Amino acid sequence: MQTGKLSGKIALVTGASSGIGEATALALAAEGATLAIAARRTERLDDLARRIRETGSTALTAPQCGKRWSKAMIIGYVAYLAAALVVVMFLSAAIRVLREYQRGVVFTLGRFTGVKGPGLIILIPFVQQMVKVDLRVVVQDVPPQDVISRDNVSVKVNAVLYFRIVDAERAVIQVEDFMTATNQLAQTTLRSVLGKHELDEMLAERDKLNSDIQEILDQRTDAWGIKVSDVEIKHVDLNENMVRAIAKQAEAERLRRAKVINADGEQQAAAKLVEAGKMLAEAPQAMQLRYFEALHDIAGERSSTVVFPVPMDLLGHFIKQGGK
Repeated sequence: MQTGKLSGKIALVTGASSGIGEATALALAAEGATLAIAARRTERLDDLARRIRETGSTALTAPQCGKRWSKAMIIGYVAYLAAALVVVMFLSAAIRVLREYQRGVVFTLGRFTGVKGPGLIILIPFVQQMVKVDLRVVVQDVPPQDVISRDNVSVKVNAVLYFRIVDAERAVIQVEDFMTATNQLAQTTLRSVLGKHELDEMLAERDKLNSDIQEILDQRTDAWGIKVSDVEIKHVDLNENMVRAIAKQAEAERLRRAKVINADGEQQAAAKLVEAGKMLAEAPQAMQLRYFEALHDIAGERSSTVVFPVPMDLLGHFIKQGGK
């Protein structure tokens, strides 16, 4: 029988049993060693294990050794699995990937340390945190606002807002929620700007109003790292009474234009008649030709009425004679 010291108080005894091997095993057992016995002749080893246990030590035969080895293997596998899980969690917390339109604002122990991205970003877990920011254009609808114009007309106006982030650091640090802040500022600016204009200007000069609102919003949001690219007024809603009043105003305007056009036509016609009278006065024979042309036109019509033009000079002569 062969013996070997494995550690402290654990010894392994293998081989064919003999008197010398048994004596050695008993000596080790007397020292308090835990013996693991494995050999081909199990009947002698069982007797040896019994004698060793009588000394107060522990003796393990081959089947008992296999059970304890299986438990040790399971514990080792669990330890390796736990270590691999810790590594995976560490890498998932440390590695970030940002797209082309994204930026990451990094904080180390709560302090700003820089803006990173796009691409692969490495962070120190539990020490560094990152806030993602989208740099694409944001389209935001401004809810309908009750506006009183300068001529005291109540209207409801809504608009659409286009903006994007140009400075990720200021967008995260300078304002808590830049989306809500920009929307609220757009609502107040819309009411303020439109309240300085009359209703006709709201309906006819939208481009100018859009430009004014955009400039004011761009100046106010510059401190937040936001660029307002465009503002468009969508609808100007009026109540029914105001719609009817505007319709009457438009109808009156059309009538005025029609009368002006009619008067202009009369004026032009009178000017032409004066010019024609001067030309006829210069050539009296032309008047006779006009008489004949008028008779020809009347004769062409199917009528029993006969008209004889009488010269005004002749009538004037008779009037003078009657007066005398």
